[in-house]
Formats: sequence, C-alpha cells, structure tokens
Amino acid sequence: MNYFVTGATGFIGKRLVAKLLARPDSVVYFLVRTIELQRIDEFRNYWGVDSTRAIPVVGDLTQPNLGVVQTEIRKMKGKITHFFHLAAIYDLNASAEDQQRANVDGTRNTVGLAETMAVKHFHLVSSIASAGLFEGLFREDMFEEAENLENPYFRTKHDSEGIVRKECRVPWRIYRPAIVVGDSRTGEMDKIDGPYYFFKLIQKMRRLLPSWMPTIGIEGGRINVVPVDFVVAAMDHIAHLKNEDGKCFHLTDPSPMRVGDLLNSFARAAHAPQMTMRINAAIFGFIPKHIRKALFALTPIRRIRNAVMKDLGLPDSIFEFINYPTRFDCRETLRVLKGTEIAVPPLDTYAWRLWDYWERHLDPDLFIDYSLRGQVDGKVVLVTGGSSGIGKATIRKIAEAGAIAVTIARDGQQLDETRAEFEAAGLKLITHVVDIASKEQCDAFVKIMDEQHGGVDILVNNAGRSIRRGIENSFDRFHDYERTMEVNYFGALRLTMGLLPGMIRKKKGMVVNISSIGVLTNAPRFSAYVASKAAMDAWTRCAASEFADRHIDFTTINMPLVKTPMISPTKLYEQVPTLTPEEAALLVVDAIIHKPVRIATRLGIFGALLHSLMPKVAQIVMNTSFRMFPDSIAAGQSKKPAAMQTPSADQIAFTQIMRGMHF
Repeated sequence: MNYFVTGATGFIGKRLVAKLLARPDSVVYFLVRTIELQRIDEFRNYWGVDSTRAIPVVGDLTQPNLGVVQTEIRKMKGKITHFFHLAAIYDLNASAEDQQRANVDGTRNTVGLAETMAVKHFHLVSSIASAGLFEGLFREDMFEEAENLENPYFRTKHDSEGIVRKECRVPWRIYRPAIVVGDSRTGEMDKIDGPYYFFKLIQKMRRLLPSWMPTIGIEGGRINVVPVDFVVAAMDHIAHLKNEDGKCFHLTDPSPMRVGDLLNSFARAAHAPQMTMRINAAIFGFIPKHIRKALFALTPIRRIRNAVMKDLGLPDSIFEFINYPTRFDCRETLRVLKGTEIAVPPLDTYAWRLWDYWERHLDPDLFIDYSLRGQVDGKVVLVTGGSSGIGKATIRKIAEAGAIAVTIARDGQQLDETRAEFEAAGLKLITHVVDIASKEQCDAFVKIMDEQHGGVDILVNNAGRSIRRGIENSFDRFHDYERTMEVNYFGALRLTMGLLPGMIRKKKGMVVNISSIGVLTNAPRFSAYVASKAAMDAWTRCAASEFADRHIDFTTINMPLVKTPMISPTKLYEQVPTLTPEEAALLVVDAIIHKPVRIATRLGIFGALLHSLMPKVAQIVMNTSFRMFPDSIAAGQSKKPAAMQTPSADQIAFTQIMRGMHF
C-alpha cells in the first residue's frame, strides 16, 4: 500500500510514518523542502527502511500542488491509497501571516495536489484548537459551532478544516488531537509546548522548597493532554477502517484533568512541592477585559509581567488555557477503538518519563552557557579579602575560569604568599594591599583599577569583620560596633560606589555581596556583625531597584557559617557543622552564573519566614540558643574555664538541627 505524507519530518509525522512503514509492503512518499534533503538518510535510519520504501518528494507547502513537479505527480497519480496532511505551524507565538500561509493556504494547496493525484483517501490532522474557546461540550460532529476564534492559531486551524470539509472532492477523515505531549513509553518530545511551559516553574519550586511543603497554586479549566504514541496508533488504526469517511475523530482523553491536578502530576514526577491549596483562576473573570488590558498597559505592571514570563519561559497566550472552557466528546473515537489496546494512559503512569526527558534534553537552561568561564572569561573580577578563606577560594575559581583576577587585603605578606601559590599553579593573580576601612586607600585603588583595567566587571564584596559577643558584654565596647560597621558597611559601600560609575559607562556589571544568614535569622551574639551586614543588604536592595534598567546586577548571599580564620577564635565552632571555603565559593560562582537577587539556604529562608509570621516564637527559639551557648573566652568576658568550651549533648543536637546557624 502506498502513502503520501506531509509533515513527515515533524514530531507526530515521523512517528506516523514509522507506523505506516511497519505494515507489510508499504511505501511512503513524503514531502520535504530542499534544505531537508541532506537529512534523508537520518530519516530512513529512524524508520529502518531503504530508499525503495521511503521516497522523498521535494516541494513547498505554500505553492500550488505543493510545488511538486509534474513528472513526480504523474509517477504517483492513481497509486496513493492514503494521503496524510500533517504539515502546519503549531506555534502559538508565530505571526498571523505565517500561520495563514502554512495552515490555510497550505491546506488548500495540499487538497489540490491530492485531487490531482487521484488519491483514494485524504486524512487531515487538525486540532482541538479548531473549536476555538467554545463554552461547553464540543462533539466530533460539530464544526460551525466553534466560537472565540480571535487567536490566529485557533482561526487558521478552524479555517483549514473548513477547506477540507467544503472543497475536498476526495473522501476525507479529520483527526483532532488534544495537546500532544511526549511518548508515554520513552518520554521523548521535540519541543516545549502545552504543559511543558510550566515545567520551569515546577523546577524552580523544587529548588526553593522541600517536596513535602504545601504550596498555593491555581485551579482552572480541564486541559486535555494525550501522548504522541496514542495519537499515532489511533490515526493509523482509524485510517485503515472501512466506511468511516466524512467523519471527524477527537483524539482526546475521555477524562481530562483540571489544570491544578495536571500540574501536581508533574510536580510529583519532579519531586517538587505540590499545590495543595488552589485558587480558582475563574475568579479573575469578573474583571472586564478592557480594564485588564489597561492594567497590563501600565509600565510597571507590564515590565513585571514580562520579566516573570521571560524567567519562566511562558508565552503570552498561555493565559488563554488556564480557564480553558471546552470539553471534548470522543464517543466516535472510542467506538472505533473498542476492542483494541489503543487508549489514553493515565498521566500519572508516564508523567515521570516526560519530566525526565524534558530535564535531560529540553530544559532551556541546557542550551545556555552556564559555566563560570562563560561568564568571566576575559573579564575583570575583583574579590575583596582574597588572601584567605572564602575570598581566596573564590578568586581561585575565577582565575581558573580565565578571568582577569584581582584581589585586595590588608596583609601584604599573605597577599604575596597567595599570589605565589597561584603562580605555582599556573594562575595569574593581581594583588593590591588595601584597607577598605580607609577612604584614601579605597579612592587610590579605584583610580588604579580605572587606569589599568578600565574599571571592574564583577565586584565581590567579601572582606569583612565578625565579632561574636553578647550585647550585655558589650556595654563598654562601643568601638566593636564602629569598627565592624566601618569594614562591613562603609568599606564595602565605599568600594562599590567608587566602581559603579565604570559599570554605568560600560552599561553592564555585577556586584555580589557576601552577607550572613544571621541577617535573616537575627542571630544573637552577633548584633554588631549582623547590623553591619543588614545595612549593606538594605543599601543593595535600594541600588538594585535604581539600576534594574542599567544592566547592572546585584546579588546578596546570606552565607551560612563557614570554617574560616574569622571564626577560629571561637573554639566551640570546631564541633559545629560548617561549610568549607570551597563550598562557600561555589555559592559565589552560582551567583555570578545565574545572577539571582538573593542566595540563601533553606534554613535562612525558614528563619526569615518564622520572624515574619511568628516573631514571638522566633524570639523564643533564638533566646534558647543564646542561653544554651555562652560567650567564648575569645570574647573576653567568659568566666567559664576552657574545659567548659566542649559542647554538651544539647548543644551538639541543636547545632545539627540548625546546621549553619550562627550562635
């Protein structure tokens, strides 16, 4: 049996051709554009046949008779039993003109070729989109009843189906697949479409929150989703049945899921939090359309909406499907499939395969250079306090990634040792002795950077001072607050303010501030340190708002406890779980690569939420820890002997539970 297929190289078409070629003695002629000829061997290998069974026909969907030359038409005339038309634009973001040419004009040209070749059966693969946004149940025998066809995709799919119904003189059958997702057996898919648009949101939720945490989501209409293997098997079976011409078949799920349930299926597959509390999106329907349009025209709302949509990879048209109003009757399809094993499998049985394939092959992040080298190679990167600890580990990773690595510190000898260590490893490190608490030294350094390097592309404010001492033991040590503020706030601010003009001139730049988890949790005994870091955090939030349209990014890292020389005077920390400097440096790398507004551990986020939602409970928790852990001998006020510095069982248990918290 001979077949002719348009769209044979597409996602559905390629699988349909494989199904047709599985039939004994079948031959498939398939339409290809000239630029696709070089891929013919690839297609034949996929189908597992040679040139005698898969025969390319060069043509163009937008030309009369699809641009097929007369000699080819004469060869095929009267020999084609089944003509399948799948070629179309399935992109909701495509222009109305392109969709008109491909979907409507292309269908008319295809019908003309089928009639010229005198084929016996014509099969149109339409879409449930041909119903528009019909309110209620849309049956397989309905067509003219379609409504709300303003969307170009809906309109062109409806009009192309109308051409077949009204103009085609060849016996025809029409198939309306639902939203087609990947193969239920392998998860394979070729593009992001339908529910896949929400995968990035689910992925972000998984990274932010533990899987057991309930979240608030949306509830909407019923979204009809079917796997590609069901669509192909159903079309192949129905096409070869007798006495079914002139009919339409809905290749849909008889029991479609609501938006919230569908998203939760994928959330479970991704081990992400599920939306246990849902807001029905229909409640927003009371807002008149012209008012919604006016609101989204406001510059702040438009920019926020565009930023969120871009970040999540959502197309504007996605909102049309949240409250999808149409349900599809598929009794004709169920009738002809009765007695076969062809049926729509429950989504929960294969959602994990779709998710796994997407995350391995389709996640947009896979196609972006998210390597550190891709972000810093050849750029001037300054990390303050790079002679030890977090700064040293960070500037090393940056130097290894090909950046012009620069660091400053107060101790010239340590800087020389660090530079020599880098040189021994084949890395170049530019060092300057600078005390950021000194206005004169900072100003001189900024001038040097402007003259020698044209400024700085990325600034990491890492240098800092930490003091662990309770307020009650600090009444006569006001200078602790002054000197901590001088370094952690004024010093970092002085340097940032000096380097920002250069970033403004370049119209790009980044500032990463190493803050503390204590800012989120209000850690006791660190009032001087936390207050200084909180001041820089607040300034950074203001600056980020002012420079959002200048392509200058700001990231705050609320760093948990890190085992560095800064905490070495407190012997208690030798028994407390901490990050290594190398682990902390990876957080800085993540900030440079992804440029988030804030990086914080789950514990830090939980602490901030606790202080916001239940401040009294948060105070009790922190006060308990405060009394449980005394000031250290290094604080100069402890009256306990050194032996008492060994952690008790309660202290060890508490620190394990509150891993990374400052005490």
